[in-house]
Amino acid sequence: MLEREVAKQLIEQVNKEFYSAYLYLDIANYYADQGLEGFENWFMIQAQEERDHALLFRQYLLNNGESVSFSEIAAPSQKFDSYRDPLAAVLEHEQYITSQINEIYKTASSNNDFRTIQFLDWFIKEQGEEEKSADDNIKKYDLFAGDSKGLFMLDNEMKSRAYAAPSLVL
Repeated sequence: MLEREVAKQLIEQVNKEFYSAYLYLDIANYYADQGLEGFENWFMIQAQEERDHALLFRQYLLNNGESVSFSEIAAPSQKFDSYRDPLAAVLEHEQYITSQINEIYKTASSNNDFRTIQFLDWFIKEQGEEEKSADDNIKKYDLFAGDSKGLFMLDNEMKSRAYAAPSLVL
């Protein structure tokens, strides 16, 4: 059994990861409406990854004798004025998710919950990759998307992203 506060934070994280998937689906819809199929593809895949993260947290909880409950997922409420706006929102969101995982890590550490710490190590590394990807997307947009040809090429690059399931073993 997990320490109560650790379990509570992990259950909350399941719901935050599902919200992340919901947010990225909403961003994919925005780009689809704009005719940017590559950006849409990138965020559809990102939504799949976030859903998988939620399921990994869920399975970890179940493997440790915890019941998992889901809370309501709020509808994403951001409206975007430019193609760049969602990219900046994503970086901010990933930084928030990193902070939440860090808080779980602190709680697990203070309770000598080494199993959960080991589990979270994968997510700590993953969040570093998530933040870098979000920052890279902003940098590429700023460098190349200033004209229609650059935007077209960046959209094509984002179209080539393929889904890869997470490799965390529980």
